[in-house]
Amino acid sequence: MTPRLTAEFWVQAYLARLRLADIPAFVTAKGDVTAGAVLVKLNTLDGQARAFQRSFDLMTGERAWVVLAEGAEPDVDTALEKQKGFDPDLWVIEVEDRAGRHLLEEEGLA
Repeated sequence: MTPRLTAEFWVQAYLARLRLADIPAFVTAKGDVTAGAVLVKLNTLDGQARAFQRSFDLMTGERAWVVLAEGAEPDVDTALEKQKGFDPDLWVIEVEDRAGRHLLEEEGLA
């Protein structure tokens, strides 16, 4: 059985991958160290943003990143605040990249 990674370990590993690709990212909400869910906000620095959450693909049973909210950055921020109201253990990472890179599709990040 594969050990379950903690939320904090996953966040640190993700931030390291982003740094290696010269993609700025910041933890804007620190959740529960062991079991908090993680949301990723992609800020394209043009007033637009997308927020991603991990979900299960019902067809394959595998985990995948899906869009939780997208559009004007203030609207995405409102959606994230709403999620934090439901889940105080939530982590939020903000990625800033004009090209829209977030690396979530890379192996090991689902």
